[in-house]
Amino acid sequence: MYRRQLEAIIKDLNKKIVFVVGPRQVGKTWLAREAGKNYEKTVYLNYDRLEDRRIIQEESWLPSTDLLILDELHKMTGWKNYLKGIFDTKQEKLKILVTGSARLDIFRQAGDSLAGRYFTHRLLPFSLSELKDGPSPLGLDRFIERGGFPEPFLAENDTDPKRWRNQFVDGFIRNDVLDFEKIHNFKTIQTVFELVRRRVGSPLSMQSIARDVNASSTTIANYIRIFEALYLVFRVPPYSRNIARSLLKEPKMYFYDNGLVIGDEGAKLENFTAVSLLKHVYGRNDYEGAACELKYLRTKDGLEADFCLVKEDNIEEVIEVKTGDALPAPGLKYFCGRYGLKGTQLVKELKREKTEGNISIRRAEQYLKELYL
Repeated sequence: MYRRQLEAIIKDLNKKIVFVVGPRQVGKTWLAREAGKNYEKTVYLNYDRLEDRRIIQEESWLPSTDLLILDELHKMTGWKNYLKGIFDTKQEKLKILVTGSARLDIFRQAGDSLAGRYFTHRLLPFSLSELKDGPSPLGLDRFIERGGFPEPFLAENDTDPKRWRNQFVDGFIRNDVLDFEKIHNFKTIQTVFELVRRRVGSPLSMQSIARDVNASSTTIANYIRIFEALYLVFRVPPYSRNIARSLLKEPKMYFYDNGLVIGDEGAKLENFTAVSLLKHVYGRNDYEGAACELKYLRTKDGLEADFCLVKEDNIEEVIEVKTGDALPAPGLKYFCGRYGLKGTQLVKELKREKTEGNISIRRAEQYLKELYL
């Protein structure tokens, strides 16, 4: 297994602390250990292990350590101050790599800021772009059904991915959520999780879900926040130059694991496209210093385009996703025609690519292979 971000991580370790963050079981520990092979003395410590926790708290690794890997450190009270102290007083040769399965920006513990002391590398599931040069490239259908998490994606049969996913969901609800926040009603949060699985690609109304599960909108919003913080789902907000207005509109929610989506082929294709575009945006931001975002377009009358790539608040490209329709979608035609925007319709089953005005009709698999990561 090879992850394209490995070389960039090794380079950044020579400059600052490196954070490698992303969903659970996406390959962060494997990637960290691969980076460790480039050093004579690498020490891996996981805060979840009692023995490792003691070493972390006492800072009792050997002075000869070249690379210090700290996993799940965000669970330690005052971890930001702790890490700042280590970095500011460390020997010059010591490199520090921190991994975690929760978004570190969510944790707002008091303490000195780490600003200027770290680079973040966001590791997401495999994508068509990342694997396009592999020894045996695998097609779009495999990604749609299995998702890009290494274990289910690389499994040699169709049963093991299902078993992996069942354990993943159970572990997420029972362990990860409990570690993150005290939840008293597991049945409700499981029901919310199942509802979100069935509403991928549609604007998500907290009020609607609240009515369905007989809970408050505040409770539902908190559950969704937890799902986001633990890299289960991500939101795609609507585009608006007026930030205040955009906050009043409903986001769309997508899963990092495509296998969790419940819906037809169109919903699964849209979700995989969302993950691929998000990975593209993160790659441009993390490695080019760009200011890119993934959003969608929707009018008050309901005309919609699935996605738009935004850079510095300007739309670069409007994207629509279809399983087999070669005619430009009404929403895509409206936005591209009225505002003179570049448009692309991605079609899973397409005989011939073509261009109509400023709209390109592309094979989805080929387009996704051309993304940044």
